[in-house]
Amino acid sequence: MGDILLYLVPSLALAFLIWLVTSLHPLFFLFSAAGTLCHELAHFSVGLLLGAEPTGFSIIPRRTGRTWELGSVTFANLRWYNAAPAALAPLLVLLVPLAVAWWRTRGAWHFGPADLALTLLLAPQFLSFWPSPVDWRLAVRSWPWLVIILVTAVAAQFLKLG
Repeated sequence: MGDILLYLVPSLALAFLIWLVTSLHPLFFLFSAAGTLCHELAHFSVGLLLGAEPTGFSIIPRRTGRTWELGSVTFANLRWYNAAPAALAPLLVLLVPLAVAWWRTRGAWHFGPADLALTLLLAPQFLSFWPSPVDWRLAVRSWPWLVIILVTAVAAQFLKLG
């Protein structure tokens, strides 16, 4: 695990730099394009798998008031059972850098030219895996899952004691 974290340090440092410069000018959003693509593809893919019926997909940044919307996915069938998974799907994006780091650090490894290219692709993933405020609001539609999880946990505890 230590090698994986060490491998990701340059990507994390670059992510911090990208985060700093994107506030300076909209042109710098190009540095976060790979992350935006993965973020929106996560919404789209999970929504498609769970029947939320994605109807729109965009990774073109646009101004919304005083902030920028870097991308969006719209759904025709967002319901209580698929809202949270579709809305919180970008959390899965964090698996991308972890999987690449695991792959590159198996056995003896050294940081080479290919890793520099991977750093440029992985850094934006650290900026894009967190769901947006809109995503969190949509996830609340799945509140019945909280009841199901709570009842399941109580039943499991009850059966364990009995």
